[in-house]
This record gives sequence, structure tokens and C-alpha cells, in this order.
Amino acid sequence: MIEVLRHDILIVGGGAAGLRAAIAVVETDPTLSVALVSKVYPMRSHTVSAEGGAAAVARVDDTFEMHGYDTVKGSDFLGDQDVIQYFVEEAPKELTLLEHWGCPWSRNEDGTVATRAFGGMSTKRTWYAADKVGFHMLHSLFQHSLQFDQIVRYDENFVTRLLVDDGAVRGVATLDIREGVVRVILGRAVIMATGGAGKIFPFTTNGTIKTGDGMALAYRSGVALKDMEFVQYHPTGLPGTGILITEATRGEGGHLKNSRGERFLVEYDYGVGNKAELGPRDMISRAITQEIEAGRGVEGSYGTFVYLDLRHLGEEKINKRLPMVRELAKIYAGVDPVSEPIPIRPVVHYMMGGIDTDITAGTSLPGLYAAGEVASASLNGANRLGSNSLTECLVFGAEAGRNAVVFAKGIGDGNQAALVAQGEEEAARVDALRGRQKGGEKLSHIRNEMTRSMESGCGVYREQASMDDTVRKMAELKGRYADIGLQDSSKVFNTELVAAMELGAMLDVAEAVAASAASRRESRGAHTRKDAPNRDDQNFLHHTLCHFDPTGPRIGRKEVTLGKWEPEERKY
Repeated sequence: MIEVLRHDILIVGGGAAGLRAAIAVVETDPTLSVALVSKVYPMRSHTVSAEGGAAAVARVDDTFEMHGYDTVKGSDFLGDQDVIQYFVEEAPKELTLLEHWGCPWSRNEDGTVATRAFGGMSTKRTWYAADKVGFHMLHSLFQHSLQFDQIVRYDENFVTRLLVDDGAVRGVATLDIREGVVRVILGRAVIMATGGAGKIFPFTTNGTIKTGDGMALAYRSGVALKDMEFVQYHPTGLPGTGILITEATRGEGGHLKNSRGERFLVEYDYGVGNKAELGPRDMISRAITQEIEAGRGVEGSYGTFVYLDLRHLGEEKINKRLPMVRELAKIYAGVDPVSEPIPIRPVVHYMMGGIDTDITAGTSLPGLYAAGEVASASLNGANRLGSNSLTECLVFGAEAGRNAVVFAKGIGDGNQAALVAQGEEEAARVDALRGRQKGGEKLSHIRNEMTRSMESGCGVYREQASMDDTVRKMAELKGRYADIGLQDSSKVFNTELVAAMELGAMLDVAEAVAASAASRRESRGAHTRKDAPNRDDQNFLHHTLCHFDPTGPRIGRKEVTLGKWEPEERKY
């Protein structure tokens, strides 16, 4: 008999968005019980690796209007303007609240919060804590959450299925990785906060845990994935490892240089005026790719790269503002940025697309909410501006928590017998997969073919033929996945079993990315096609919706919520 647990609200994911949602729930109604279910210990969530900062209006020379316009323009006019307006107004409140909870924001000499420049922003708007912002934010959230007995943590639990009854989500089935048993956790609302899916690509800043689990769970339960074609490449990743060298390096004055030692970004269209290195991430990634294709890159053991030069900043400034960058460069690239330039190349960093949500963080499945990178509200549209994402986790994590409380109070507990039956069915599936030695396919082979195909078809530059090839390849790999073989039949920390289920999620998400990309016959933001180089507002000023179907993804569309800012040419 499967073990059944019950809480009022379930949160899947223990990073910034999940912790903020949990706190919002118990502060809205202290009588409610919250289950915080995470496949890793919360302080190992990927939020901890964020370096550069979080965006919010703080300076006298900044306004909500400016932050809103920058975000709309950065999104290549695909961001929903009602969502963006709400976000920019809530952002300073959330970052101030986080300071009250212990986040040590860096300060100016007069005691005001220090801000730095980030790409695509019209003023210095990014709050920072040296270059370890994610670490400090996550610590503050986690420590603050510990005071609430109503928040019950289920660490190292991998959610494998949403349990749905009478058209509403009422719980989850979760594999306890430490014990190897599947349990049912019931509740009246579920919030997804599981992050992105960068591991569907071979070269990414994302940690191993970023496998699209939450996206796949919602997708399989009938919720569309929105704008999945928009995958952000960060311009500055370390060759070989994909480790991120934060955009703060450019905000502090770093320069990108080619093999000739030339500061090449000043020659590109968006380099007009003083932008250059402070252009948006999609544009700079394309410029680096063009430099390399033109033969002005540097050949290395991990491919061709260009340089990020910080030497002119001086040792004192680097140590004060960018200590982690210096540490990472020394350890993982073997260079000291005080005296040598850092090798970098574009690396998959963030997914603008995700579970289709609205301004309330709600989805089309009653009772299901989503926040953070797993969701697409759409704040980021076709391209996210750096430092908006950490703030997004706070703003929409809080919004998801508050709205989940309202929903949970207006709905009953559902048919427990039917929900438990779904959980038992899921437990049988997981047990059948564990130690399934008869299969002829290896996880590593399928995963490697998936990542190579995604880079080939859905990289910085795209074309119809290669995208179509990737769509076909994902369908083939999903067929082969049904015949995987696993060697480990143990229960305790069976990481092979977890990897198998993660791969299933990645294949679903990768197929959604490829199918969505193949359907958008224009270039917009991070989706850049050599065979359709222009933006086409007449035919493609809409969100892409990808619906799950056993026979293959179904593509639909959703209107963009426009407002005061009309689409215009995106120039910097």
C-alpha cells in the first residue's frame, strides 16, 4: 500500500521561486500547511550559482517607465506588457524585503544600495552583492523560511507525476531518492518552481539538475509550453566547462576582444554610442559567433573562442567587485584576469519559454501555478535582459503563493481513492523502470545524440532544414527511449533511475523547443534564422503554444498583450 501524505499547498522546487512562494503562502494564511518538495537540498538549487545581480528601480535617475520600456524592448516586443508593468512596480519591494531578511546588498559610500550596469538597461539598475548574488539571495530566503513550522521540507524527492482529479491538480507522486520509495502527497494547489532545462544542450551554464522536470510534468498534464523556441545564449561562458562568467564583468567595464586584440563590438549595429559590451545577450552572442566565423577567433583545445579582457580594471576593483570571477578564471581556465584575458564563448544559459502562465502565475489547469524559469508569464518574451530573472523569481514566486492560497480555500480535497490509484500506477511504472536490464538502448547514447542535435538545429543561428532534422531526431530518440536498459536495481540513491526519468523529461522539452522553433519563420530575439533574417510582426507577433500529443507536438498561438509601447525596430 502506497504511503499518502497531505498538505494544503505543494511546492515543487526549493530555489528562489519555490522558497519565496512557500513564505508567501504561510504569511498570507499561517493556518495552512506547505510541502516544499525538492530533488536536491534547497541550498543546492541552481539559484545559488547566479552571480551578477537582480534588477529593480532604486536610483533617482531611474523610473518604472524606463525599466518597463527596457524590458519590452529587450523582449523584442514579445513580452506581455501588463506582466512587465506589474513586475517593475513590485521589483523594488521584493529586493527591499530580501534585505530585511538578511541579503547583504553592496552599498555606495553614502549608504545607498549599489547598482551596476547590465546589458540592455538604460541606467545602472542591477542590485548586487559583489558577484555572489544568487548565493546570498538563496541563503536569505532559506534561512527566513526556517522560522515557519508550517513549511515541511521533502528534500531529495523527485516528483514524477501530477495527480489530477475532476479537471484540477490535487497532488503529486514523488520518488524519495534516499529510500527509493514512491509516495503520494495530496494538496489543493501545486506550484511548480523547478527551473529551466539547459541540459538539453551540450554546452550550458546550467547545473546537472536543470533537466526540465517541471515543464514536462505540466506539459504531459495538458498545459501548453509557451515560447519554447527562445533559448538564451549567454555571451561569456568558459570553454570546456560552460561555467558562467557573469555579465557584471561587462557592467564593470570589461571588453570583448578578438584574436587581433580588437574591441570588436564597437563595429556592430548596436554598438552605436556607448553600448558595445552592454548590448543585450542575444545580440552579443551573435556578434561573437560572427567574429569566429570570420576567422577572428582564437583556437583552443575546447574549440574557438574570443577574449574577455578585465586587465584595465585593475586588481583592486576586480577583487572588490568581481572576486568570484577571478577565482573561477584561475581554477577553470588557468588564467588570472588581473594579468591575462579570459577565454569565453557563447553558452546556453536560460529559457525564456516555459509553462504557459498568466499575470497571476496561474495555468490552464486549475490549481496549478508556476514561477521562475520553469514558467513563461511572459515577462521575457524573445530575450531576457540580464538581472531580471532573479527578481522575477521573487515577484512571481510571491504572486503564485498568494493566489494558490485563494484557490486552495475555495476547493475541496478531491477523490482521494482516485488520486491514490494514480500514485500506485506511477509507483508501478517507476519500479518497472528500476534495473530494467533487458533494454537495448543506453541513456548516455540517447542523451548525447539529443544534445548534439539540439545544438545543430537550435543554436545561435538556425535554418529550417536543420530545425526540421532536429524535430525528426527528437521523435526518433523518444521511440528509442522506450527501449532503454538500466543496470542498477538498488533502491537507495539510485542515480541511474533518476537520470532515466530526467532524460524522459528532457526529450519532451527538447522536442517542444525544436517544434516551436521550426514553426516560427522569422528572426526575433534569441531565435535567429539565417533563412528568415527579419522580424515579421504581421505574421509572428504572437506567442507560440506547444501542446503535448502522443503522436507529436501540436503548435498553436496566443496573442501578445500589448500596451503603451508599440513595436519598433530594436536598436541599441
